[in-house]
Amino acid sequence: MRHLLWIFAFVLGACTSAQINQALGDLNKSLGGGELTTAEVAEGLKEALVKGISTGSDQASQLDGYFKNPQIKIPFPPDVKKVEDKLRQIGLGNEVDKFVMTLNRGAEDAAKEAKPIFVSAIKQMTIQDAWGILKGDEDAATEYLKRTTSAQLREKFAPVIANSLDKVNATKYYGDIISTYNKIPLVEKVNPDLNDYATTKAMDGLFLLIAGEEKKIRQDPGARTTELLKKVFGHNK
Repeated sequence: MRHLLWIFAFVLGACTSAQINQALGDLNKSLGGGELTTAEVAEGLKEALVKGISTGSDQASQLDGYFKNPQIKIPFPPDVKKVEDKLRQIGLGNEVDKFVMTLNRGAEDAAKEAKPIFVSAIKQMTIQDAWGILKGDEDAATEYLKRTTSAQLREKFAPVIANSLDKVNATKYYGDIISTYNKIPLVEKVNPDLNDYATTKAMDGLFLLIAGEEKKIRQDPGARTTELLKKVFGHNK
């Protein structure tokens, strides 16, 4: 069932509820099973979503999951770009680079906390939610997760990010960098909130990876690797 429901979304997206139910029954009978209920559809979608979310969060939590992925790598805080530029001008580029690496290491460490939060939200999905996702845009599942998990993710991530940044010395490096900058004559002193910035960027990266997994499941026949999915894809040609 891994990607079965996404195929239904692609083929049946414009159909009415009655037409979808009829098509689901016909398709399942052609594969040797009984007629699918809407409850089974929802449960199948939940299973597919859990696997997709696991892939995204596992990618982010690996070593270099953020740091070496240009799509989600967390840069020096852009609202204080002048700090980075000034420090590089006076020969402290290595210190800036070290901080950026530890910042991403903190996000990778914190990303481990994402999966159970997503799974909890998926388990609370209603049948109405499931149909909306099946018939929605290519990022409908990702948008659903944003709506249902963002507040909880931020609450969960805030202390985890703080601990992770401390563990990899990102907080210390950042404090040293800002302190050094603030000692430069004639510069306007800064003291931005590192934890809030890192939390937001870590969440953005996770949702971007999840959206990529969702798009792959919806559009790429190569992502449908089981025998059942091969039969379904061939049946719908």
